[in-house]
Amino acid sequence: MSKKIVALVLAAVMVAVLVAGCGSGNKPAAQQPAAKEPIKIALPTFTGYGPLLVAKEKGFFKNKGLDVEIQVIDGLGERKQALMANKIQGMATALDVSVTMAGDGVPVKILWAFDTSNGADGILVKNNKGINSVADLKGKEIALPEAATSHFFLLNVLDKAGMSDKDVKIVNMTAGEAGAAFVAGKVDAAVTWEPWLTKGAKADGKVLVSTKDLPGVIVDVVFLREDFVKAHPDQVQAFVAALKEATDFMMTNKDEAYKIIANGFKMKPEEISADMQTLKFYGLQENLAFFGTPDKPGPIYDVTKKAGQFYFDKKKISKVPNPADMIDASFLSKLK
Repeated sequence: MSKKIVALVLAAVMVAVLVAGCGSGNKPAAQQPAAKEPIKIALPTFTGYGPLLVAKEKGFFKNKGLDVEIQVIDGLGERKQALMANKIQGMATALDVSVTMAGDGVPVKILWAFDTSNGADGILVKNNKGINSVADLKGKEIALPEAATSHFFLLNVLDKAGMSDKDVKIVNMTAGEAGAAFVAGKVDAAVTWEPWLTKGAKADGKVLVSTKDLPGVIVDVVFLREDFVKAHPDQVQAFVAALKEATDFMMTNKDEAYKIIANGFKMKPEEISADMQTLKFYGLQENLAFFGTPDKPGPIYDVTKKAGQFYFDKKKISKVPNPADMIDASFLSKLK
């Protein structure tokens, strides 16, 4: 009788082991959830992109389950190559640069606007070169990154004065290199941004024209590749939410935020504070107004359309992208 009981017990144990083994084989995902895709964002050295650094340092990304890598790459060409090669998932850049990416066949989705330039970008000229108006730029060498935001700004300035970039001699270099070349006295003029505008003004120069004179021309945004947005909507939603949180923190904890941004860009907190005076930052409400809705488009649509047509006319892109294909306010609307 005891032998029969032992046999029954052994049989029951074997069945239990087999059932457990089958169950574990059918549900591997529950035991080993897939890791979230890292989000790699490239950006140049510019205070306007500070919320990204704040979100990273304060753990706003991490707290939402995101793995975000920030890469400071000042060369626009390098950033574009990295995006096209899918080595990064997005860029923090000016709105017009986003348009050039879409115009070159890389579908992107603009998700958040950081700020609008209010004197942060401008044209530096030397005091002793007799340049007192835009018309005086004719025939002068102007350092700037070609087919980039600074070029877009210069074209707007020249157009307003009845001129074109054919009336000046463009020296192609990054905005940072342009500022440094101006300070070193190697060029008569440069189109750049802060802190180079302030540094250039102290190096026997002056700001001839800035975005204070042409408001709304330069708006800084962040975009992600369209394929990433479609594949990872939950991560994108968390990413946008973290940017809102970082912007709110920056506005209410300025000293700490400025130190974080200064460390990230290897600048001084007082330089960051000075830069902030030349920018108008967008929180959630400003973003909602700027983006609008598909039924009631906001100002971002007009700026995007103008930039696309401008670069197309200058033969910098092969086609004018449709703003509706690039702008995605759906993630913003869920934060209301």
